[in-house]
Amino acid sequence: MIERTGDRHTEKMKKKQAAHEKIMASKTAEKGLLIVHTGKGKGKTTAALGMVLRMIGHGKKVGVVQFVKGAMTTGEKAVFDAFPDNVEFKPMGEGFTWDTQDRARDIAVAREAWEEVKRMIADPAYDMVLADELNIVLRYDYLPLDEVLAVLTDRAPMKHVVVTGRNAAEPLIEAADLVTEMTMLKHPFRSGVKAQPGIEF
Repeated sequence: MIERTGDRHTEKMKKKQAAHEKIMASKTAEKGLLIVHTGKGKGKTTAALGMVLRMIGHGKKVGVVQFVKGAMTTGEKAVFDAFPDNVEFKPMGEGFTWDTQDRARDIAVAREAWEEVKRMIADPAYDMVLADELNIVLRYDYLPLDEVLAVLTDRAPMKHVVVTGRNAAEPLIEAADLVTEMTMLKHPFRSGVKAQPGIEF
């Protein structure tokens, strides 16, 4: 009985393998992707930083600009600082808008960070650009959505761009090649657990 079950499993896996190989053979295009990580769940930046690590592993160059974030020291900055030839890591935020309480300054800081993103997108030396928490500044109308979309969609054909943050605008979602929505099922913050090094920052 075990042998017959094993035989059935082997046959089933051979069929799956053949179907998978047929699908993979039809996927031949390569292009720079516009990737959006959004949703209320934790992990948007974490997933994006994982892609930055992969790019380092392939000897590629990545530009990382963090909107909003920058008021605290993070573990990822310490790691990426060890790879200066592969990663330019720029936390350019001053905290959340309820911390700064100065809309005009928030807009000016967002503009400065966006100019860095545009510079990196225009520079052929960068294989990937991560605009971390860009969705937040777009949600608060700190930057014109039309301008951002024009830059993102008019980039070089092989340039990857990753945008993170809650509440991604529908036009950005439509323009993207890959969109992932993080869904929160449970979070320790709701049980009184504060943000911790290595988990949140």
